[in-house]
Amino acid sequence: MIQHVPLVIAVDGPAASGKGTVARALARHFGLGHLDTGKLYRAVGLAVRRGGGDPGDAALAEAAAVDLDEALLDEPDLMSADNAQAASIVSAHPAVRAALLARQRAFAVQARGAVLDGRDIGTVIAPHARAKLFVTASPDVRAARRAAELARAGHILSHETVLGDILARDARDSGRHAAPLTMAGDAVLLDTTNLDIDTAVAQAIALVEARLRGG
Repeated sequence: MIQHVPLVIAVDGPAASGKGTVARALARHFGLGHLDTGKLYRAVGLAVRRGGGDPGDAALAEAAAVDLDEALLDEPDLMSADNAQAASIVSAHPAVRAALLARQRAFAVQARGAVLDGRDIGTVIAPHARAKLFVTASPDVRAARRAAELARAGHILSHETVLGDILARDARDSGRHAAPLTMAGDAVLLDTTNLDIDTAVAQAIALVEARLRGG
């Protein structure tokens, strides 16, 4: 008897590259579950901040990750610029990544299949994924997108401020010792710098379908 192997798609990339939008669209198209793993780290950062702690404190961050309150995933402050910085800081702690590892891997092996987006999906969380995309864009374009996103949520920041935050996050994510942001060797690059949403999604679907056909 042939055993059914669930379809897993890994979508990695830096902040505001469009990976979340692409991942959600892929999940809809292929009928798969979707997990934005970045929100888990944002929830840890938010828990530390609300407790009056320093996201740079590895012990506090680990405790928040171990006892993660999933209700925080629906908090409005989860997606704020301040919390994005906190998430980037706590995600550099190896103990935090270890605490969240099992939760992410369990999602990746569910019977219905899954799309996960983050920064270490194709390299650490789901290296077995049948299709892997690395979604990127220029820092300037990513900053413009993030500033617009924040503005829609009522957080008005200058382009220069957001760009500085983007570059700082890139440096932390790529330079951390634990599961750094890097493109998996078998991933396909999707640069969305000059693409609108519909075109980026269409290209992502085409790339995944080609990979599934063995292309």
